[in-house]
Order: sequence, then C-alpha cells, then structure tokens
Amino acid sequence: MTDDERILSDQTIDDDEKAIEKSMRPHFLKEYIGQDKLKRELEIYIKAAKQREEAMDHVLLFGPPGLGKTTMAFVIANELGVHMRTTSGPAIEKAGDLLSVLSELQVGDVLFIDEIHRLPRAVEETLYSAMEDFYVDIIVGQGPTAHPVHYPLPPFTLIGATTRAGLLSAPLRDRFGILAALNYYEQQDLQEIVLRSAGVLNTKITPEAALEVALRARGTPRVANRLLKRVRDFAEVSDQDEITQELASEALTQLRVDRSGLDQVDRRLLTMMIKLYDGGPVGLKTIAVNIGEDVETVETMYEPFLLQKGFLKRTSRGRMVTKQAYDHLGLPMPEQK
Repeated sequence: MTDDERILSDQTIDDDEKAIEKSMRPHFLKEYIGQDKLKRELEIYIKAAKQREEAMDHVLLFGPPGLGKTTMAFVIANELGVHMRTTSGPAIEKAGDLLSVLSELQVGDVLFIDEIHRLPRAVEETLYSAMEDFYVDIIVGQGPTAHPVHYPLPPFTLIGATTRAGLLSAPLRDRFGILAALNYYEQQDLQEIVLRSAGVLNTKITPEAALEVALRARGTPRVANRLLKRVRDFAEVSDQDEITQELASEALTQLRVDRSGLDQVDRRLLTMMIKLYDGGPVGLKTIAVNIGEDVETVETMYEPFLLQKGFLKRTSRGRMVTKQAYDHLGLPMPEQK
C-alpha cells in the first residue's frame, strides 16, 4: 500500500504536520468540540478533585484512532492545572523504565500512557501498586546483591489511552475509576472542527466547504484536519483565496475519498471480499493478507468505521459485506445460496 493510496493513514504525517496538528488542539473543555456527554462527566470529576485538593481518579480513554484521546488527556491536565508526563506502552520495556517516568511526577500530576494495552505484563503488575497505593517495589541488582527497594510516589492521575480496550487485563482495567469511551463524531461537530482548524491555519473556508470535508472525514477529527490541509494545498496551487464547496469536492474526489469517507483502500477491501469470496464470510487474517496489511491495522483502522457505516458485519464465521456496501460500490448483490 502506498501513501497515495491511503491519504487517511498516519503513515503520511511528517514532523512538520505533527507540529501543525498539535497547534490545532484545544486546551480546555470549553474549546473541545464534540463528545458532549463525556465532557459533562469529566467537568464534574475535575471540579470535585480540585475542591478536595486531591489527585483525580485514574482515567481510561478508549475508542478508535483519531478521536482525540491524547487531546482529551492534555485538556484534563490543563483543567486540573497540573503538568502532564507522556509516554507509551511500547516505550516502557521494564519496571525500571516505569520508575524513571514515575519519579518525575509531582503531587497531582498526570501521567499519560498511550497504547496502554501494549505494556509488558511485568510492567503492568508493577503499575498496580503505583495506581492503588502510590508506591512501587522493585528489585535492584542481580544475584547475591539483589535487594528490594520500596519507592513511595506522590498522588497522581494515570490516564491510559487505547484503541483496543478488550486487550487490557481485568486487574489493570479495574484500577481505573473513570472509563471513558470516545465515539465517532457527528457531521455538525466535524464541520465546526474544520472551521476552527481553518482559523488556526489562517485559511478561509466557507461553511459549505467545511461540511464537505466533514462528510468525508470518517467521523474522525484527525482525518478532518488532515483532509483540510490537503484541500488547502489544492486551493493554494489554484490561487484561490477561499476554499469553496466546489473546490473542496473536486480536491477530495481527486484524493479518492468519497462522501461516505471511504478511501481507495476501504473500497479495495470491500471489493476484494465481494469478488474473491462472494462477500464473505471472510476471516480477518485473510482480509489482512489480501490488502497487504497486518491484522491489527485492519482491526483498528479499517474495520471499526466500516462496521459503524454498516458496510461490514461480524458473524461467528467471519466478516461479511452488507447490501449497503454493494449499493455504495454499485455492484449487484449475489443471490442467496
């Protein structure tokens, strides 16, 4: 798969684009667009923690990629008025790595662990006492010189983020007091996000053009911002001072992103299932091999949106293409055998 084929993929982001995306992030709950129910709940938890002058309870943010889990973690830290230390599950290979991160925390600080489901089991078990009782016990040295060290920690808030909550062990999941699911965004919220991001980028865009971008953004703010930047490129090359609905539609069509948010890879996945396997059922590994991706990417990047749109369905025997997908692709539905 090439980057041109997957315009919606994180693989197309360079360091400059990451910096731009960071600048477009909201800093407080009042600036955070969408996820209204979750925001109302968090506002209560944050206010209560501040009134008690205690560390806020640990938070698990889960949902498909690109919905704003990292951004929400920054917002929570800003609302609490504390510092945030960030790391990821794969970056913490042993208990000593975890202790190094924890030792930098001050009272009330936030520790954000992205991809927390990928923590090694030994590190996860060390984290239990840190979350519950704010201490860690580790073994220092080897052989006869090995000895335990009891390391007390200041009260802190752990915010874990994952796209695969089902992979978290029950003991770890149970230690989070706040479980927060982020859902796909409504088109109106995405339109507002595009308009806000355009302002940050000093780019003029009509409300109709912002809606056009929102329609094709897969219910995901990260994708909406990425598409906005690509449409902005088209506008600049065309010497247009403002992004219109017509220009946005033309640019997004050239990028092969349709009005349902499907890109070339999504359509290839569905078409492959139809032409090679009569629409299914097809196993996840088989799908991954046929489109040249690993199973985790298919399961976290492609499948959730296709399921949410009603283009795929899960069965006990595998994934199946729905009639809605046949209609969207303009292909005839085969007769039931």
